[in-house]
Amino acid sequence: MPPQPDPRSPAELAAAHGLTVSGARPPLGAYIRQVWSRRHFITAFATARLTAQYSQAKLGQIWQIMTPLLNAAVYYFIFGVLLGTSRGVPDFIPFLVTGVFIWTFTNNSIQTGTRAISGSLGLVRALHFPRASLPIAYAVQQFQQLLFSMGALIVILVCFGEYPKPAWLLAVPALALQTVFNTGLSMIMARLAAKTPDISQLMPFIMRTWMYVSGVMWSIKKVLASDHLPHIVLLALQTNPAAVYIDLVRFALVDSFTASQLPPHVWALAIGWAAVAGVGGFIYFWQAEEQYGRG
Repeated sequence: MPPQPDPRSPAELAAAHGLTVSGARPPLGAYIRQVWSRRHFITAFATARLTAQYSQAKLGQIWQIMTPLLNAAVYYFIFGVLLGTSRGVPDFIPFLVTGVFIWTFTNNSIQTGTRAISGSLGLVRALHFPRASLPIAYAVQQFQQLLFSMGALIVILVCFGEYPKPAWLLAVPALALQTVFNTGLSMIMARLAAKTPDISQLMPFIMRTWMYVSGVMWSIKKVLASDHLPHIVLLALQTNPAAVYIDLVRFALVDSFTASQLPPHVWALAIGWAAVAGVGGFIYFWQAEEQYGRG
């Protein structure tokens, strides 16, 4: 007599024999612990990528500093000289260079985070690990690069008469909050680009537009002083997260950038953006954990 087929469903058979779905999404608390347990991998992966980034260039790691410096020089010529945005802005070069360096941190974090999953499919499909490790590692890489850039920024500020003082310490919490914000937004973009890779092609245009409205090369205070813009536009300029973090670092490092140029409740804005992007981005990325590398 031939054996009778087991009436149980595949799910029931799997449960009976202790089988689980490969890459199943763990509970949020367990997922956070898994990511924390990979912290050494995250740091090592970020450091390796940073070291290899300019390994083929003759100037090597010097490009980590030269790239934002060259961008600042181009923006100074176009906006400061040709378009005259430097008029009415004291210490325009420290103002501009600080804005470019801090913006570059956000821009690079989000651009690289967008490709964190789609650009690492071989690793994602070959190994089992919490996928959030990848966009976090990319954000850590950009933070490491920022540390190199800050050294150059300090030298430039000193050359233009901005000397170290206790207020410079305010840049530490500002950059910490910006790092959380960047990481959260990177995780959001990593999930979106993993499902729709074409997003990575749009990001340069989106980020360039965001840069132009973030007061990197011009003074938001001067625009706010005019009355020809709708109130909603002025409010958006004031609460723009990129501009908030740029203004906080300028306030810390540039003497002529005073508290009167900061938006109301600026620290609350900085903390709020970091909390919303950091926590929301992590949860949003975790919700699609089972989908990464499939299809």
